[in-house]
Amino acid sequence: MKCPYCGYEENKVMDSRTSKDGQSVRRRRECIECKRRFTTYEYVEKVPIMIIKRDGRREPYAREKLLEGIRTACRKRPVSAKTIEEMVEDAERMLFSMEKDEIESKEIGEIVMLKLKDADEISYVRFASVYRQFRDMNEFVRELNKLLKNGEGIDKNNRN
Repeated sequence: MKCPYCGYEENKVMDSRTSKDGQSVRRRRECIECKRRFTTYEYVEKVPIMIIKRDGRREPYAREKLLEGIRTACRKRPVSAKTIEEMVEDAERMLFSMEKDEIESKEIGEIVMLKLKDADEISYVRFASVYRQFRDMNEFVRELNKLLKNGEGIDKNNRN
């Protein structure tokens, strides 16, 4: 494991903890060379799932793509890295529990939207606008109106 700061290949594990769900191990490491600390995660390697894209192409599931999509939606929003990681873990747990070899990308998108809706409404709308490929402002406004109609886009701390 290379140090992300100096690239040195030797480090020592300072602390190891199993995640709450028991699906991963978090390790705090210290580089032997520069003495800086960094965190790594270990996951059980799962049977590869193929994702069926909208255009019919198939590609292997990539956790990094899911994580980056959620991070992008949550950028500059009050959503912690821990919450984002939990969303990814929950989504993966749902995906792998389906026990399918192939999953359509729209199923993943729907799972992510459920998680984002609970975490942050603005992040949800950002993700939905890309995922649902809103073509104009009217589609965007309709999605916002759905949130408002369901009593969701209201400040939960300021209800009268």
